Amino acid sequence: MLWLLLAVAVPVGLWGMIDRWNRPVPTPTEQTKQTFLHHLQTFDSLVNTRLLPLTRRSQSTDSLQRAFLACRLAYKSLEPFAEYYFPTTSRLVNGPPLPEIEAEENKEFEPGGLQVLEEFLFPTFDTLNRAELVREVQKMQGHIRRYRMLWEITELTDAHVFDALRLQVFRVIALGISGFDTPVCQTAIPEAARTLAALRAYLRPYASDKPAFATLQTQLKQAETYLAQHPDFDSFDRAYFITAHANPISAQLLAYSQQLGITPFDERRLLRANAPTLFAENLFDPDALASTVANRANPAKIALGERLFHDPVLSANNRCSCASCHQPDKAFTDGLVKNKTLTGQGLIGRNTPTLLNAALQLGQFYDMRAPSLESQSFDVVHNQREMHGSMDEVARKLAVNPDYVALFKRAFPSSHTIEPTQIQNALASYERSLLSFNSPFDHFMRGDKTALTAGQVQGFNVFLGKGKCGICHFVPLFNGTVPPNYAKTESEVIGTPATLAQKVIDPDLGRYAQTKLEPLKYAFKTPTLRNVALTAPYMHNGVYKTLDEVIEFYDQGGGRGLGFDLPNQTLPADKLNLSKAEKKALVLFLNALTETAITKRNAR
Repeated sequence: MLWLLLAVAVPVGLWGMIDRWNRPVPTPTEQTKQTFLHHLQTFDSLVNTRLLPLTRRSQSTDSLQRAFLACRLAYKSLEPFAEYYFPTTSRLVNGPPLPEIEAEENKEFEPGGLQVLEEFLFPTFDTLNRAELVREVQKMQGHIRRYRMLWEITELTDAHVFDALRLQVFRVIALGISGFDTPVCQTAIPEAARTLAALRAYLRPYASDKPAFATLQTQLKQAETYLAQHPDFDSFDRAYFITAHANPISAQLLAYSQQLGITPFDERRLLRANAPTLFAENLFDPDALASTVANRANPAKIALGERLFHDPVLSANNRCSCASCHQPDKAFTDGLVKNKTLTGQGLIGRNTPTLLNAALQLGQFYDMRAPSLESQSFDVVHNQREMHGSMDEVARKLAVNPDYVALFKRAFPSSHTIEPTQIQNALASYERSLLSFNSPFDHFMRGDKTALTAGQVQGFNVFLGKGKCGICHFVPLFNGTVPPNYAKTESEVIGTPATLAQKVIDPDLGRYAQTKLEPLKYAFKTPTLRNVALTAPYMHNGVYKTLDEVIEFYDQGGGRGLGFDLPNQTLPADKLNLSKAEKKALVLFLNALTETAITKRNAR
């Protein structure tokens, strides 16, 4: 009998071994898919077997908070690919606890996910909200199922895997360590450590005997260790972490992928796929937001646009040019609370914003009513209070000027006439050349440790930490274009007062005037803070003359902190309780965002 069993078992065993030998080794992308699926199963299990049961019956805030934080940590292992491939679903799993606005459709959609749960559970859980809490967790279960379904049909490439991993490092810098998605529980630092551990796991299928791989794994482990040793949110040294750990990791990820023969993809987007760090000089492609290939800039267009920018021919009375309000020596602002109208009778409705880095946002004007720089110039030229002109009339005037005819021919060689759209595109091309990324802050982030003073470094740490500035003004643009996908520019409701007395809110309704949705009342685009020391006075109405006044306003908690009835304020209303030293350091840091070279280069 024994021999019969052996006779059967040996061939079966041999066939099993042969089958395994013949089975193809999973490719790195197939292994990556399995790693993500493992993390997804962990997240799903925590939600189903731990968080949901506790939300249904637990009276303990502590146990609910622990289960919630375990889910947050598990999500951070998914985040590199969940955010990369499924941003819409990810917004419902870990997006801001604010309504999603679709201005073009005039609709708003309720938020959901971990950040909504956080508001139920911190600082304490109110059992009166149990039904809503359970509903939110059940909604998230559906989104997890959607992740699973989408992941099954997603085809990975090596180039996109490495791109997703590098973007996750950028996400940690710009969103993670600023507390963007952990505003109340403040677990940003441990969560950053968890996501770096996940990066090591996702990299294992790409292991090799190349020294660069060992270096990369060591860098990731050292960064995790640093984060674990410095978990306190307020005291965390973000400047050191970015320059000593995060920047080298993102650069090494790019270098290692290239050593493996994996070329960064060449899809056109705002953030270039071949930029080594989040602070590289070539990080952004200003032509990425051009609506067509034909609208992309070239040197001839830029030269033509610069001349048009300074020429009063655009205005009806031939007295006002773009540079009249956007003066290069003032970082393309005018230094006024509000500028005069074209006739000199009265004032324009809002303060003049800078044009520096205007190409790197998905909406122009404070109310974001213009989707492109081309449409922005059309709006200004035709605005009765500003230029009261006509692009058609400007085209006719330029057509009889031999110099302009020659300039347009060089810029648009396939055209035989001067068209209004070419005027708009030339102006936009010049504005797309106005990029400012060579401030002392940039030099510091690129390795020059002497570029910032100790006070300025402290100010940067306050900016990304206790001051909560970085959760709206995202590094490195310091505006509201959300990293690292840069597919959306945010507006905020902060409750700007009408006067320095700070007794009433400014009556300007902002985006609500264009889109009648309640969350957009008093909402304004988040502007860039680059060169902010040159762009006073501040806010859409120019109410504050100094940066000290602006910081004091935020320290008080914005409009609601001042006592305004503003239920839709998106700025946290709690006081920041910044010390005098912290406020001083913030001002020092903001001054380090000044780049004088670009203002001199464009001055006439």
